[in-house]
Amino acid sequence: MNESSPRTITQSMQFKNGCATGMSHRWKNGQYCSIMTATGIVGCGIYDLATAGEFGQAIAIARGTPQDPLVDPDDLLEASIIAATPQALALGIKPGISGRAAVELMLAADSATV
Repeated sequence: MNESSPRTITQSMQFKNGCATGMSHRWKNGQYCSIMTATGIVGCGIYDLATAGEFGQAIAIARGTPQDPLVDPDDLLEASIIAATPQALALGIKPGISGRAAVELMLAADSATV
């Protein structure tokens, strides 16, 4: 792959409460990553919570730094959630929990609605 070519990676991720899809998107001078469940997304700070909340979406975000960016879905697992939409908060997701815990809460909600 050429350094300037954009790249997307999708991977299946297994958790205690089920399976989710991890995604990483990279391009020249940028990247973002997320973990998607049927209920919502745990992602990096690129997501706009106001818009997601307006559309009724459960989104929880963690934020990396230029020195320690969130590049791959696995980077989200130990990262701390810094904010969430009202829909994610209703699932028990709150600032300070790990990305892994947020995914598990979303997966538990997925199985409760099946």
